[in-house]
Amino acid sequence: MEDFAGSPTALVADVDCTAEGKELCEQQGVRGYPTIKWGDPTAMQDYDGARDYDGMKAFADENLGPSCSPDNMDLCDDAKKAQLEKFMKMSEGKIEAKIRKAEKDMAKLEETFTEFTSGLQKSYEEAEKKKEAGLAEIKESGLGLMKAVAAHKGGDGKSEL
Repeated sequence: MEDFAGSPTALVADVDCTAEGKELCEQQGVRGYPTIKWGDPTAMQDYDGARDYDGMKAFADENLGPSCSPDNMDLCDDAKKAQLEKFMKMSEGKIEAKIRKAEKDMAKLEETFTEFTSGLQKSYEEAEKKKEAGLAEIKESGLGLMKAVAAHKGGDGKSEL
């Protein structure tokens, strides 16, 4: 954060999502910690790069500051320009409806994933209980005593004929 303090085009900040920053984190879709976001404040993106200082600094030097947006079309590649132009032609209501749909679709994916992982957790817990019960049954069937007898007879559990 110190490296970008006072920058007129880039802000690097720390937000506590468990306290005062909770609402901001919810607006930005932060679901786990630590989460790093970057980009236009109205359309933050997830940062998936290196987590060490050098990697993050290199990324910040290259990417923080003005970026492709309606106010900076000159920074967009042809595909993003075309996409922006398409969106700019839409009414505010249509754009808001598309945003709501996209956010609803994302929430559904999150919900489906959460249900899936909950199912995995339940399956794991059931399998673990079954394994523990099976191990206990085997041990209670005399395994310890068999090992003691095997050791007493010579260590390998086989008696000579």
